[in-house]
Amino acid sequence: MTPTLRSVAAASASAALLLALVACSGTPDAAPTPAETKTVAILDSACADDAGITVAVDASALEDGDSKEWCIGTEEPLAASDALTLVNVTTEGTDEYGDEVVCRVNGVPAENAAIPAADGSEYFEKCESMAPAFAYWGLWVKPAGGEWDYAQEGISTLELQPGESLALLFTLNGEPAAPTT
Repeated sequence: MTPTLRSVAAASASAALLLALVACSGTPDAAPTPAETKTVAILDSACADDAGITVAVDASALEDGDSKEWCIGTEEPLAASDALTLVNVTTEGTDEYGDEVVCRVNGVPAENAAIPAADGSEYFEKCESMAPAFAYWGLWVKPAGGEWDYAQEGISTLELQPGESLALLFTLNGEPAAPTT
């Protein structure tokens, strides 16, 4: 056998082996059927009682800020990051701490927006490190039938159960001190 024929034979054998391995590996997972795909209802208000998961974003402490709430109708646990995605809320982290520290929610506060401090000075959020103690986004959770408390985990690891609530609250000069929903 010439070197060229040996190369062709080796390539053919490799191709045959590859095809055999693919055939033995079984069929790829099929796409989920409509019955397996879960959909959730999203309402523009807090959930009633323990039905679903409530998500709130409150930037009303800022001059042009507003407050919104949504109810995600689900009977299954949901990652906080997925809950925010479902209600079209985006967050931005900091250069130093990444997504573990929330710097902006839906672009608020804008980098060029002056944030008034209690001493009359102005602060501009650059999302480099921790926000100052007088102007920051806090991540809050409320268990079903419970009280609001700071989340003990970040958005990327926090899992919410039906009946629980999640809030991103911008606190400016100590107000508001906690979510009100």
